[in-house]
Amino acid sequence: MGGLTVAAAPASTFPPVRGRLTASAPVGRHTWFGVGGAAEWLFQPADRDDLAQFLAALPPIVPVTVLGGGANTLVRDGGIPGVTIRLGRGFSRLAAANAEIVAGAGTLHLNLARFAVTAGIAGLEFLCGVPGTVGGGLRMNAGAYGREIKDVLVSATALDRAGREHRLDAAEMGFGYRCSAVASDWIFVEARFRGEPGEPSAVARRMAEIRALREASQPIRARTGGSTFRNPPGGSAWRLIEAAGCRGLRRGGALVSPSMSTS
Repeated sequence: MGGLTVAAAPASTFPPVRGRLTASAPVGRHTWFGVGGAAEWLFQPADRDDLAQFLAALPPIVPVTVLGGGANTLVRDGGIPGVTIRLGRGFSRLAAANAEIVAGAGTLHLNLARFAVTAGIAGLEFLCGVPGTVGGGLRMNAGAYGREIKDVLVSATALDRAGREHRLDAAEMGFGYRCSAVASDWIFVEARFRGEPGEPSAVARRMAEIRALREASQPIRARTGGSTFRNPPGGSAWRLIEAAGCRGLRRGGALVSPSMSTS
């Protein structure tokens, strides 16, 4: 078994699935940067049970990578070894009750924020300025404009590498600045968020303000990772980039934005 490579393994090596299992899938083009190689295998599970059963039967030697919305992700030209898992339509459910929203981990943050508007729930507007999906936001405690996932999360549900389900309260997530303490091989499948009752028109206005601020400070129509750099303790990444004279620095087709957010 030690000599088995995923690239050489036929589809029959893997457990049966109800979703899609594709060999040599060109995942690089599905990221925001639109570059990079293929996944040796790409699995798009039909739903949570399909994913759990696949993980439970998958040989432990097979590496697993989760790809969310492709924001802040650069796929190397050599591709991604093992199985890449991407959560699709079966993980984009949204439901609201009592100022709380349950969202599948494949839901785009923007769609979650828009749903909150129609549900009359305030407090989640900042998510319209956060690229990517709920699963990625949970992993890195994503945030913008003074708020973070930790401020609105009630609980999250994840599957471990063996397909077992775990429910974590917000306090158990171990949130820090752009990180969480959850095991790196756990895959988030759902989250529950809490806001507060709000007038839909007022929530929509606040969301429009945030989107206008983001558009004024970032090149949102270019192939960009958004706010790519983490802020150092007590400082701002943009200030360091400015001081180093790197604003607008270009190497081939890659460019440091000539205009950067100062929020």
